[in-house]
Amino acid sequence: MKVDQLEIRIFETRKEMGEAAAVTVAGKIRELQSGKEFINIIFASAPSQNEFLAALKQEPGIAWERINAFHMDEYVGLPADAPQTFGNFLKVNLFDFVPMHSIHYLDGNATDPEKECARYAGLLEQYPTDIVCLGIGENGHLAFNDPHVAFFDDPLTVKIVELDDACRNQQVNDGCFRTFGEVPATALTLTIPTLLKAKYAYAMVPGPNKAQAIYNTLNEEIQQDYPATILRMHPNAVLFIDKASSGMLKEISSYSRA
Repeated sequence: MKVDQLEIRIFETRKEMGEAAAVTVAGKIRELQSGKEFINIIFASAPSQNEFLAALKQEPGIAWERINAFHMDEYVGLPADAPQTFGNFLKVNLFDFVPMHSIHYLDGNATDPEKECARYAGLLEQYPTDIVCLGIGENGHLAFNDPHVAFFDDPLTVKIVELDDACRNQQVNDGCFRTFGEVPATALTLTIPTLLKAKYAYAMVPGPNKAQAIYNTLNEEIQQDYPATILRMHPNAVLFIDKASSGMLKEISSYSRA
């Protein structure tokens, strides 16, 4: 099924979804590695990625030592060892298990956040993205590009953003923080154009809390108020969803309108 250029794959459970996404991404990694010495991948950090990452690190035939890894966002001001930091999330769910060639972390505690954005932007310029593995937020965000800052023509590569309330509430819903007040209000994020520069984009979006976001992504006009709608313009994007997150798509056949 496709909507515009976005391919959609629906699975009964989030485990099946994650495993299928891992097979697809691993296949693309092996394909790219057959023709390139190194490839560059941006990873999302969220519970929505758990099943995918668990399966991906078990996939055979990936030359992890030929991958340069990045992540797409980070809170500002959390202690470096806080389990909620996105760098730590990826460390304990993937990076500790596979021998990456290099891992590039966004530093949410940098003395000068603007300089940190520039530093990371330089790395992304040096290592052009081959694959981006991402999620979609409850408010439709990609990375921390909430609707009020999700500029499709953003001139920046990495920027500082103020998180909206829906985004911060999601972090509580996901069990990452106990209360809304504990969630940082500021973060660093790769921008929408930066994410879309990836040659291949794979979005893993399970769970009932994402049903409205999935409906909006596939039904609203492509616009910044619904950031994830921009995925429908990417020539090589695949959306993986489960029964729960597809729950508002009442007539599945209507989504074959590419």
